[in-house]
Amino acid sequence: MTTDRSEGWDAFADQYIGLRDQTDFGAAAVRSWARENLPKSSTIVDVGCGSGVPITQTLIEEGFTLFAIDASPNMLATFRRRFPDVPTACEAAQDSVFFDRTFDAAVSVGLLFLLSADDQRKALSGMANAVRQGGRLLFTAPWQVCEWDDLLTGRRSRSLGEQEYGRLLESSGLQIVDRFTDEGENNYYDAIKRVATL
Repeated sequence: MTTDRSEGWDAFADQYIGLRDQTDFGAAAVRSWARENLPKSSTIVDVGCGSGVPITQTLIEEGFTLFAIDASPNMLATFRRRFPDVPTACEAAQDSVFFDRTFDAAVSVGLLFLLSADDQRKALSGMANAVRQGGRLLFTAPWQVCEWDDLLTGRRSRSLGEQEYGRLLESSGLQIVDRFTDEGENNYYDAIKRVATL
């Protein structure tokens, strides 16, 4: 028996892509964040990239070098057709090896809260390890502790809340430096990886 590492999203890939292609929620917020915090030469890994629209597309348009990870083979197939030059990995965030390299930034929009609490901890740890010292991690999750059923998949989603996300990031060498929302009222956490001092 195989486990669906996409948390049910692979079966709904076509529906999700159709819906996501109709809205650019998050694009302006991510564009502004990247412009303000990252040099143009930055490499960014998009974790839970989906079909690549609008987040990966926005970052490519801004001139950044992108890598992409998603656990859904169907989502990634669409992504690869749209962005054939972007290196991709079909992996769950909590299991990813992140291309065995580090990045100037990791971005994860609309993914973390779909995972179990344990898998969220693993995914955050993995993303933290994949970000170089002084690099940034941007992800979305509600600021409050809460649970709800996803409207498309019917699966349980959960937010660990700002305090727990802050604690998890601190234990991985990152610090939340900002929190903001986009036009769809999605909550973003912006964290920076501390530079080690002797």
